[in-house]
Amino acid sequence: MNIIIGRTEEQKVLNRLLASGRPELIAVYGRRRVGKTYLIRTLLKKEMVFEMSGIHDATLTDQLKNFSNALGKAIASSAPLAPPDSWIQAFTYLDQYLLDPIKKSEPVVLFFDEFPWIHTPRSNFLQAFDHWWNSSATKRPNVKVIICGSAASWMIDKIINNKGGLHNRVTQKIRLLPFTLEETRAYLHHLKASLDPYQVLQLYMAVGGVPYYLQTILPGESAAQVIDRLCFTREGSLRNEFENLYQSLFVNAQQHEKVVRALAQKGKGLSRDEIITVCSLTSGGTTSKLLRELEESGFITPYVPFGKNANESIYKLSDEYSMFYLKFIEGAKATGAGSWLRKAHTPAYKSWCGFAFEAVCLKHIVPIKKALGIAGVFTEASGWRYLPSKGSVEKGAQIDLLIDRQDHCINICEMKFSEDLFVIDKTYAGELDHKVNTFRRITRTKKTLFLTLITTYGVVQNIHTTGRVVAEVTMDALFL
Repeated sequence: MNIIIGRTEEQKVLNRLLASGRPELIAVYGRRRVGKTYLIRTLLKKEMVFEMSGIHDATLTDQLKNFSNALGKAIASSAPLAPPDSWIQAFTYLDQYLLDPIKKSEPVVLFFDEFPWIHTPRSNFLQAFDHWWNSSATKRPNVKVIICGSAASWMIDKIINNKGGLHNRVTQKIRLLPFTLEETRAYLHHLKASLDPYQVLQLYMAVGGVPYYLQTILPGESAAQVIDRLCFTREGSLRNEFENLYQSLFVNAQQHEKVVRALAQKGKGLSRDEIITVCSLTSGGTTSKLLRELEESGFITPYVPFGKNANESIYKLSDEYSMFYLKFIEGAKATGAGSWLRKAHTPAYKSWCGFAFEAVCLKHIVPIKKALGIAGVFTEASGWRYLPSKGSVEKGAQIDLLIDRQDHCINICEMKFSEDLFVIDKTYAGELDHKVNTFRRITRTKKTLFLTLITTYGVVQNIHTTGRVVAEVTMDALFL
């Protein structure tokens, strides 16, 4: 029996829409391999009366044949149905053979998977779907139509923000994201892979919470063994995933890859103008669309710096696998068993751990707030950096996470990955003081500042923590 791990909020939304008593057009989108199809098929199996999945790079003729096969299966036809001549005729068949005979008292689900692939050039599929939804489906209060696609930018532009007949017709959009740390741990437990939080964190930092990447994990494997097998063996499923990942989602994916590669080199992030310069892009709508596509697909995340506006956002690479691939897999000379463990004591490994742990923490602000006891306080999370003018002897400062609270306090968060208890020495204590003092001086904030350390196992209490570190959060809290 298939079960659903996590996805609690998404399940609540879908169940509510199922019982709404009105026609629903639901758009589900998210990056490839994230589990969109599995969620819909498993949760709505009983109500699903029709399912069609688009074929990548297929012709109009093949897509119409695919439709007739799906319709034949839905009505349990003993003989193959003749393919329709057009999409207008296809939706007429859908009504005649399927919806008209169905009782109108029970909710029924029609599922169009890989929706963008069905809309082949000059096929008029979207226009036909638009007409069918407005002229037929909306008259049936029990009909729930779910359209799903990995090409998030296409789903946003062509469906959710449609300016034609589908304008404002989508009744619910669901953006499915990778698993959180807690959902990842639950999924691994389901797979009978018992790993402690540190091992789960290491695995998450390398491949993220993408269910497809995690599903082949074997009981008894350590995180290092999993990473070795998936990423560094000849048959490893993630060894060449990067080459397919962006090509399958974006037109002209070379530009998207260029941005991802640039951000992988700059763990602290880049502004829009810096991205344009580094990647030799033009300043205009094309670049804005490219960044929006990467953001909607979950590969990059914009962070608005403290005291700034959205136009001054800093973009960071937020896809763990892409970061790991570009750092260690691409061009790797050492492969096979033990490859990952051999890298564990290199400077490159330590540098990657720091940035990867920061990225994971930035995705888990909600559990961090719970651990700090401020879950019920309105907050805004941001970063901040100060760059002195050229020629100045003044030292700059960067803070990767500020939690600005409505109760007139700010948590200045430092995120440090460590294999053991983290030790603050005299040098680092001076750096912390410099960050806090520079932030107060430059921003002129009157709020109370709480220096907060987010670490794997906690902080050693010594003369440098006393009176300096106000709050601590360990990796266990990220699983809340």
